[in-house]
Amino acid sequence: MSKNNKALNLRDKISGNEVDLSLCNLTEVPVRELALFTKATVVDLSCNNITSLPPEFCNLTHLVKVDLSKNQLTCLPDDVGNLTSLQHLDLYNNKLTVLPVSFSQLRGLKWLDLKDNPLEAGLAKAAGDCLDEKQCKQCASKVLQHMSGLQDEVDRAREKRLLREKELERKREVKQREREAREKEARKREKAEEKEKRRKEYNAQMAAVAAREQQKKKSEDKKKKNGQAAGETKADKKVVEQSAPKPRRSLIGLMFKLLLLLLLGLAGVAAACRLTDLQKEAVCVPVNVALDDSLSWAKEQEGVVRQLVQNLSSAAKEFLESTQAPKN
Repeated sequence: MSKNNKALNLRDKISGNEVDLSLCNLTEVPVRELALFTKATVVDLSCNNITSLPPEFCNLTHLVKVDLSKNQLTCLPDDVGNLTSLQHLDLYNNKLTVLPVSFSQLRGLKWLDLKDNPLEAGLAKAAGDCLDEKQCKQCASKVLQHMSGLQDEVDRAREKRLLREKELERKREVKQREREAREKEARKREKAEEKEKRRKEYNAQMAAVAAREQQKKKSEDKKKKNGQAAGETKADKKVVEQSAPKPRRSLIGLMFKLLLLLLLGLAGVAAACRLTDLQKEAVCVPVNVALDDSLSWAKEQEGVVRQLVQNLSSAAKEFLESTQAPKN
């Protein structure tokens, strides 16, 4: 059967604002079709085989009266509280044990029948017998109160759960911050250790460089000392060499002085023997003879010296003339 046929069949079952779908052997509620007829505020779904209501049923907010008696319902949708226009609800002879907490939001509910359902004790006590109009109205009022209490408990439980979750979240955040602080401290400590390690390596390198420089300086100083020692040895040798001839020079000077004194003495003796009355003495005779011989030899040599001087003059003149000739 197509959707149009369903809609047509549903239209056949509408009378005014009421839709009668009882005794149709339904297993599901035709929610989509009911949503098309917003003026149909009263729906009779009794005496069918409906086991559950789809979540979309809670969108039929135009419904005022719903009869679901004598079905196989085991539960109601969690959002049943969205049916804010609902005033009359018949759930007689189903298999309900509890109602959703949102049931407390049905503030406009005036009539309720929950007889012949295996309700849990607290809900059964609140529902009562519902044998007449008054009792069904009381059932609606007391069940709403009961569900409001459950709603409060659920809200408190939710608040506690939220508080616990917030506390757990706070503890997690604290632990996270502590862990981050520890990790930060660990990173800081690692950086400090790495920095200290680099500083030690740098100091070790500088110490090695300083040691090499000191060793180099020692080697240079040693070379300088060796060079100075060698220089001093050479200087000592030079001093020795320079100072060694001094005794020779002193000896020559002394001999020269002695020779000069001897010559002066001989000259004095010769002068005394030649010019004084001592010339007739026996001592002066050989002196005078030697002096006469010396003078004679000197006269003989005078001509030789004069000839040597003339030869040297001629040679010098010829040399000067030969050096001046190329210039001219």
